[in-house]
Amino acid sequence: MNLERVEQIADAVLYEGYMLYPYRPSSVKNQRRWNFGVLCPPSYCELQPGAETSFMQTEHLLRADARTRLTVKVRFLQIVQRLIGRCKRLGIEGLESDDQEMELVHSLDLDGHFYQPWQEAEERSLLYDNLDPGTIGSRPFLEFSFSEGSSAEDLQDGLQRRQGAIIRHWHRLTGTVQIKARICRDNIFKLTVRVDNRSDFDPAVMDDFYARDAALLSSLVSAHAILGVENGEFLSLLDLPAGLEDLAAQCENKGAWPVLAGGDATAMLASPIILYDDPAIAPESVGNLFDGTEIDEILSLRILTLTEQEKREMRDSDDRARELLERTESIPDEQFLKLHGVLRGLTPLKEKPN
Repeated sequence: MNLERVEQIADAVLYEGYMLYPYRPSSVKNQRRWNFGVLCPPSYCELQPGAETSFMQTEHLLRADARTRLTVKVRFLQIVQRLIGRCKRLGIEGLESDDQEMELVHSLDLDGHFYQPWQEAEERSLLYDNLDPGTIGSRPFLEFSFSEGSSAEDLQDGLQRRQGAIIRHWHRLTGTVQIKARICRDNIFKLTVRVDNRSDFDPAVMDDFYARDAALLSSLVSAHAILGVENGEFLSLLDLPAGLEDLAAQCENKGAWPVLAGGDATAMLASPIILYDDPAIAPESVGNLFDGTEIDEILSLRILTLTEQEKREMRDSDDRARELLERTESIPDEQFLKLHGVLRGLTPLKEKPN
């Protein structure tokens, strides 16, 4: 099973909508997150009936025997709230950092860098391997937890004096994963993977216009699953072997759709974005652009037309945006030519009979 190739596709899913062109936190498009596959805390979903969900479930068919072993990897992003603090008494030499009072600000312009509050993202993953389809049918829900935490990063001027800080805070995330397999007929199993967000959330903030932003801090964002199998094979729900239509009709996929990935039937990606079997990253692409339905050439050229002020804001927004900018600015001319239109998968036109 080629899980590395699947993870390349999954990364494109994971960061879809992470930051949209023009890649600045101050841009209207980047004021509210719109990622696919958001599993919100249950208390928030109860007050938003039909609009949000706290779980995802994928079901598909698997051909297996006594030697078959499964690997299930659940991945998602955890939102990290970044705040910017400024020392109230700026530039006082000899003042210990612990004694400086800090105030939160909307931005801080310091020695050519422009710092703003932002919602960053931390990758989280859960791995369950060496699973026997014949025995996991009775397994209970598997609990997971990521602890609450915070950090502070000093911001200093050219004289190494502390003028402010980047303050990061993330909430505690809890949830469950259920993996079960039920034999249907002749070594054909129906495999179910369900992920539930069980994180706490205080509904008291529901009167706030930014209630969803608050709920996102307790959400599993861009949740998806990567599955691998040894000594067995997954069966495509898009190109199903004859005679299994009734079993496929019983598969319930909610918030995720499974497709074969990795170039064979030993790996599958269940993502919040509906894909065809065996999706692939275009070989001409030089990296993820985060923007939905991205066209590499257009977005790359548009990035190069940003003003120096806009590039500065993009560069200081976070590490991923800075890497995107630096990568785009260093694309050689011959690589840009490769981005300019490629035809693939042409099939001959069938002639109509006379």
